[in-house]
Amino acid sequence: IIPGVILAVGTLWLPPSPRLLVLRGKKDKALQTLMKLRDRDESDPLVRLELAEMQVEAKMASELGSGHGNGWRDLFGPSLIKRTMIGVGVMFFQQWSGINALLYYGPSLMRSIGLEGDTISLVMSGFVNIMQLVAVIPAFFLLDSVGRKPLLKFGALLMSFSHIAVAIIILWGSGDWPTHRTIAWVAVGMIYLFTAAYGVSFGPVAWILPTEVFPLSLRSKGAAVSTASNWFNNFLIGLITPSLVYISPAGTFFLLGFACACAFVWSLLVVPETKGVSLEEIDLLFSSSLGRADLERRKRAQEEVGIPSLLRDITES
Repeated sequence: IIPGVILAVGTLWLPPSPRLLVLRGKKDKALQTLMKLRDRDESDPLVRLELAEMQVEAKMASELGSGHGNGWRDLFGPSLIKRTMIGVGVMFFQQWSGINALLYYGPSLMRSIGLEGDTISLVMSGFVNIMQLVAVIPAFFLLDSVGRKPLLKFGALLMSFSHIAVAIIILWGSGDWPTHRTIAWVAVGMIYLFTAAYGVSFGPVAWILPTEVFPLSLRSKGAAVSTASNWFNNFLIGLITPSLVYISPAGTFFLLGFACACAFVWSLLVVPETKGVSLEEIDLLFSSSLGRADLERRKRAQEEVGIPSLLRDITES
């Protein structure tokens, strides 16, 4: 409660959003807010440039709202449906990989592979989070060197293998775990292998890909639909995992392994490589001209608000 109260009181000192003020046509108030936030005066070229960029965004939003651009319905139209399905699909497979099943119900899943005692199941499930954190680190370097698509394919294969291996181990040893302690720990290793594969593939790539495939005018809407897919499937996983584990622990891991195998096929056949690809080249991947049209609209808006002259002034000074 206390942090919430502090946050609520702190909002009393927050200035109005300059971007929102520009959208509402209150350019002078937006300038005053920017001057206060940046601690600069009205003549500062950087403040004027930032205000001009906000005006460009406002003009773009106005064009979209008046029907000159693309809206929510266009995301599911013939020219954008493939991009939308890539954003929705990558979030779908991120959740059905089973990562949140492990995070939400880790102790229960650990007990299903023969780890007895609350302490050990909690500790082992806690290491899942540590493994995920460690695995994300190399992803920062691999995303732009290896690419998005190879990481998705490699991660999906490794995750599928890990889940199926755990399922087979459960079928083999669940009748008498005390005499199968070694393979129970092999199952733990497979779960950690899955987590590492997820952390370097679908974990980070699922948040990057949706922002890259959409044109600028629809990037926020496309990302919003993709994120909605993430949370909807997150809800489903959280809802059905306890029942699935109760009915059949091995079947649960077989199901997740099958989902990861489908993610491999989907990554292989559907996902384009976006590493180092410009907006114009993204259009070529989808046989579209939406990105180029966006750039042309943005260029016109920049000229209308005087950004080229502002840039010249900044360069000369």
